[in-house]
Amino acid sequence: MSRDDHACGVSSSVLSQPWRWRRQGGPDAGGDDLGLDLVDQLLLARGIAADDLARHRDPRIRDFLPDPSHFADMDKAARRLADAVEGGETTAIFGDYDVDGATSAALLTLVLRRLGNEPIVYIPDRLMEGYGPSGKALVELHARGATLAVTVDCGAQAFDALAEAAAAGLEVIVCDHHQCASALPTAHALINPNRLDESEIGAAHGHVAAVGMAFLLGTALLRELRQRGRFAATPEPKIIDLLDLVALGTVADVARLKTLNRAFVTQGLKVMAGRQNIGLAALADAARLTRAPTSRDLGFALGPRINAGGRVGKSDLGVRLLTTTDPAEAEALAAELDRLNEERRAIELIVIEQATAAAERQADAPLILVAGTGWHPGVIGIVASRLKERFNRPAIVVAIEQDGTGKGSGRSISGVDLGAAILAAKDSGLLVAGGGHAMAAGLTVRPDGVEALRAFLHDRLAADLEVARGTRSLLLDALLSPGGVAASLCDQLDAGGPYGAGWPSPRVAAGPARLLRVATVGNSHVRGIASGDDGKSFKWIAFRAADTPLGHALLASGPDRRWWLAGSIKRDEWTGGNAAEMHLDDAAFV
Repeated sequence: MSRDDHACGVSSSVLSQPWRWRRQGGPDAGGDDLGLDLVDQLLLARGIAADDLARHRDPRIRDFLPDPSHFADMDKAARRLADAVEGGETTAIFGDYDVDGATSAALLTLVLRRLGNEPIVYIPDRLMEGYGPSGKALVELHARGATLAVTVDCGAQAFDALAEAAAAGLEVIVCDHHQCASALPTAHALINPNRLDESEIGAAHGHVAAVGMAFLLGTALLRELRQRGRFAATPEPKIIDLLDLVALGTVADVARLKTLNRAFVTQGLKVMAGRQNIGLAALADAARLTRAPTSRDLGFALGPRINAGGRVGKSDLGVRLLTTTDPAEAEALAAELDRLNEERRAIELIVIEQATAAAERQADAPLILVAGTGWHPGVIGIVASRLKERFNRPAIVVAIEQDGTGKGSGRSISGVDLGAAILAAKDSGLLVAGGGHAMAAGLTVRPDGVEALRAFLHDRLAADLEVARGTRSLLLDALLSPGGVAASLCDQLDAGGPYGAGWPSPRVAAGPARLLRVATVGNSHVRGIASGDDGKSFKWIAFRAADTPLGHALLASGPDRRWWLAGSIKRDEWTGGNAAEMHLDDAAFV
């Protein structure tokens, strides 16, 4: 490939990667982008067809929500739930302990509560019970009077637990999104877009988080009751005002923000800005969010605080916060989750340091798999995510318990299906339990089973990783002169959002420019000013880069060296006004 085939002519940057335009035919390649609105350019670059731009510029629920009946078992589940509501049965909701599970459980709790059916909510303890429903817990719910249970964000692989529940006389509806085996566990209904026998329309929504599936179940339930005449004399509860929960769970679970998910988050953020849910409002206050939340806030401010309950505190704190009607209780729960989040951060730092040291010795392996005793199982998922980002490959972190059993959590990169690999390891007898989806997975490994698992996953994933890394390049959306780096541009870029997994934030190139006042600041960040040929300049910062090749190159730059800089444009919140700065991802010599 010639140099002219690359964005800004960069075939190998400081970080040894080529630059390419996200949309073929970029601004320096004679493409047609110059005649397009910037938002349309962003949408087209993310795979939207030209004749479908209007729908995606303003993603609304009604334009993307499928008929729930297209999903296997959805109507069957809705009818059973409607029977429970009309018959006054005691129902139970069994949710996972993460944000997706908490929001799913909260959403169905609020729907049933508005229908006059207050469910029993059960969230298992991460340390004592582990992931997913246990037969013991389900049987206990039946003993407490529940005749119907709904598992949310779990259950797709709970064969033994659901068989035990059925034997005890408890009917169970599974509402999940994790990968399924060819055989399905015993259940009255199993709703999951990743069922192998799912319809074409249902399977197209395999990226929807569990909370999105819970929203669809709630929608189907209300429709069933409407058809039965339930709302002839009473108002029908509004489910649309629960989209704030759907947005939070979707972003926190790193679900791909395409089609329906993007509509969920777009509209959910609008609902959240209205602060209707007093628990979420209290949590925003605890997180010191003084403006309307963004998609990033869901992933980095609110989500981690909800997660902290399940990771290092009481597993049901998140659901209690999201469903409370008492402002005083909401404030107290939010404060407790904020405190637990700080505790989680301290624990996380210790485990990250130890896990990173172990991972350094596996830098050339197709998968990072580290294990350690004394590691808190509540933070291993976060640590796996950090290792994945640092080494640009799938990572699994295993916490070894006192009996030698290992509880692991893994995160993957685009193009490498970790969930399928974990299921294959389980089917091969290497795991006690395991499952997940393409980008994340959990597992339980027997004592002394880590090395066998490592060998299996290396063989399984090596080819996929080679392909994924072989296509690695820095993708750019726009080319700017230094004078184009301004806060006004941020408004245009934001209009193409919300951004997140599967819908990447815009990255631009700016230059040519010389670097002035380059220095290390704060916690190993590198900051400076870029001055362009147009006489304009802008601030830039490369976070945690001082000890990286990028930081070394920037700090060593002379006054005559001219650069292309690549990164995201952010408002300079310290300066205000129309000031902006670039957060650097990479740089290249002109």
